[in-house]
Amino acid sequence: MIGSINDWIILIVVALLLFGGAKKIPEFAKSLGRAMGEFKKGQKEIEDELKKGIESK
Repeated sequence: MIGSINDWIILIVVALLLFGGAKKIPEFAKSLGRAMGEFKKGQKEIEDELKKGIESK
């Protein structure tokens, strides 16, 4: 069973090399970085809203 994140990264890189070629890896990394940025932005917005809700009580 694949358990760690490093195993998943290696598996994804190998699959991209096999099916998409080396050109797909930078595109994948860029879209992954954007997705992580959006996730962190959303997480921060939720935390800020929760803090405002707690402070207003």
